[in-house]
Amino acid sequence: MSTHGSNGTTSTTALLSPEALDSALAPLVAALGDRLLIPSAAGFAETAAVFMGGPERAPVAIARVRTTDEVAAVVAVARDTGLPLAVRSGGHSFARHGLADGGLVLDMRLMDGIEIDADAGVGHAQGGVLAGAYSTAAGERGLATGFGDTGTVGITGLALGGGIGYLSRRDGLTLDNLLGAEVVLADGRVVQANADEHPDLYWALRGGGGNFGVVTRLDLRLRELPVVTGGMLAWAAEPGTLATVLATLAEAPAELAGMLNVMVAPPLPMLPAELHGKPLVMALVCFAGPASGAEAVFAALRAPGTVFDGVREIPYPEMFAGGGPDGGVFAEARPGFLGEGVWAPDEAWAAAAIEAVSGASHGPAVVNMRPMGGAIAGVDGASSAFAHRDAAWMVTVQGMAMGPDGVPALREWVTSASDTLGVAGRGYVNFMTNATEQDVRNAYPEATLARLREVKRAYDPTNLFASNHNVTP
Repeated sequence: MSTHGSNGTTSTTALLSPEALDSALAPLVAALGDRLLIPSAAGFAETAAVFMGGPERAPVAIARVRTTDEVAAVVAVARDTGLPLAVRSGGHSFARHGLADGGLVLDMRLMDGIEIDADAGVGHAQGGVLAGAYSTAAGERGLATGFGDTGTVGITGLALGGGIGYLSRRDGLTLDNLLGAEVVLADGRVVQANADEHPDLYWALRGGGGNFGVVTRLDLRLRELPVVTGGMLAWAAEPGTLATVLATLAEAPAELAGMLNVMVAPPLPMLPAELHGKPLVMALVCFAGPASGAEAVFAALRAPGTVFDGVREIPYPEMFAGGGPDGGVFAEARPGFLGEGVWAPDEAWAAAAIEAVSGASHGPAVVNMRPMGGAIAGVDGASSAFAHRDAAWMVTVQGMAMGPDGVPALREWVTSASDTLGVAGRGYVNFMTNATEQDVRNAYPEATLARLREVKRAYDPTNLFASNHNVTP
């Protein structure tokens, strides 16, 4: 059969002739059948869409795998033909890492098996599992592993880059709870990476992302967590109010975590109509301690006067309710880390953040803040490739445009706002948009990056796994 063709979505880079491409993909046609999607196939465009979309990259084929052997077969084709290879689990990457221009996409989303071993306190998840599905399965046993804040995120990419979310200050980052992984290497071997087997690879995976192989299974630590006290709180966007809330979050017990957004209020029915279209401070917060300890924590957060209060005692998986658009949104983000220890931005910084989102003309704009500290800071910084454990806050300046015409203004705003707020110099790989060489250097201290390059040379010397925040050999 002929595997080339177009329905309007074509590669911008002709790496192989149509005949050579047919020959290159023939083994995958035989192995995957209609699970190898080409541009002329029904459903190709929908499958290629990523959360933070855009047409900048167009693959020649998408391989929807179900087994580790199929993963190895796709890796072999990319290795033997020179076709660029991108690996995706949930497709939430800001940098659109889930697409390879002119190349192959290894789509893991059909590998969605979950096994909860309550007796051992370990959750086993295949490479395409989403955070919401895993949290629901674990929650049925009164258990949890901390991820981020969105249920539709693939846990593999999140875990390999960091994982800063509702349980991070109590339990550590997601990567701190990664006990081991099954990995398909560039040479086709399938190995186990953990503290005893391939410990150098295990170290690099936890923070180094997808640079070293395709993770087909995660083994994750589970902790007891039947219910939490959490939900949304919102305040009017006043500098004094924002500064007070940030200080309260910074000084709160480690059981409290979440994220806070400064943004223009969308027309949500739960918000008073007079707030729609005006700057607002909105937080999703989660207290993962005894309910008896929640009262004082939330009393302090409510003290400045809330305009919405949705906090209540709920099963932990309900924190992941909802999702986002399926694709087509043009996004730009610049993440960074601010301060050290128990520190919070002052009122002048808060005023600048409010002014920044108020002046955005391109579309939705957000200054997102996540408190660090607690268990994040309690882990030895040399134990994994994740850096910046001493930071007080992770701050991300991000925005969206609904079409390509708005992208120039979006990028100008992100650059200007992040410079004003001091968000530069220390980066978080999971939220990078461009992932340039300088971005990679910002993400890792010099010694960490040097060690990552050593591991890269050992496991992927030809840089087959390059569609990411790329650590070159």
